Amino acid sequence: MPGSPVSADSREVFLTATGLYTPPNSISNEELVESYNQYVDLHNAEHADAIVAGEIPALSHSSAEFIEKASGIRSRYVVDKDGVLDPHRMTPHISERSNEEPSVMCEMALVAARQALDTAGLEASELDAVICAASNMQRAYPAMAVEIQSALGSGGYAFDMNVACSSATFGLQQARDAIRSGSAKNVLIVNPEICTGHLNFRDRDSHFIFGDVCTAMVISDRPGPSQSNFKVLDSRLQTMFSNNIRNNFGFLNRGAEEGIGDVDKLFVQEGRKVFKEVCPAVATQISEQLAAMDMLPADLKRLWLHQANLNMNVLIAKRVLGRDASIDEAPVILDEYANTSSAGSVIAFHKYHDDFAVGERGVLCSFGAGYSIGSVVLERC
Repeated sequence: MPGSPVSADSREVFLTATGLYTPPNSISNEELVESYNQYVDLHNAEHADAIVAGEIPALSHSSAEFIEKASGIRSRYVVDKDGVLDPHRMTPHISERSNEEPSVMCEMALVAARQALDTAGLEASELDAVICAASNMQRAYPAMAVEIQSALGSGGYAFDMNVACSSATFGLQQARDAIRSGSAKNVLIVNPEICTGHLNFRDRDSHFIFGDVCTAMVISDRPGPSQSNFKVLDSRLQTMFSNNIRNNFGFLNRGAEEGIGDVDKLFVQEGRKVFKEVCPAVATQISEQLAAMDMLPADLKRLWLHQANLNMNVLIAKRVLGRDASIDEAPVILDEYANTSSAGSVIAFHKYHDDFAVGERGVLCSFGAGYSIGSVVLERC
């Protein structure tokens, strides 16, 4: 009957727009390796006596070929290039700002958010919620999301959330749930990732992994004016505790002076264990999700996978589809952007969705520390 309340189960949810901020500075594998190898030479010269005595091992050079073979990465964008490539520093230089100035994460988020809002045909004042979902927040409080909300001039509420590389898909489900419950009509999700801030550029096994970027998504209770609206058909989340990807940096560190500056206060991982444990878990989640929706792998046009490692994506796609995936079916952006944590799968979607016809479907999926896995089934409408 007209005027009857709409049940939560019948409320439709749409991904109406995405936005992307890419920093202006790019670092190639060759540039990164040159800096790292200079550091290695300096370190080995400084500790020559200890190395000869067998007290510490000598560090080994890296190569651009090793990086690409291990990861599929060729370059990455960064908020600061000089600090990263300085062999005496090897961390980005990001100056302190006054409390009256926009924070760096806010500044990045505004670019991506405004792009997404423009595509969605929305004014910031029409937003009911802003979710800042990212791996590392610039500060503990006030929430980054509330600062972004204020800078945009939107109403409603805002909050931060961190599920590492799965933050964007976990945020998308929170937005979907808010719309289905009736507490929001339009939700903005932003994923400002300054991954170079917590990357150990002195670690040969991981110094090449991350880049910086920001993505944004608009989730609404109705399609927007663009020709690329996608209905959110289903979302599924899963977490399993693991220490194989970890960062122990936090406000309690100052209570234990002996730990300040230790390598575990930056990104550390057991890469082989992660590969062995995460790939089958991701493939199983997607496959079970499709089965529950009475969908076959052949019903998918595309997998927008988390962009951490090319070999992981190749294996996951093969297990889901039952065959090798083409580059069109599982597009890659990590060769240019590297691992951008929560933003990776959203960048892949942002760049590779315009060719969808009405009714065609794909899966947006992220996975990472936690372990955490989020998978969202989308249909062009």
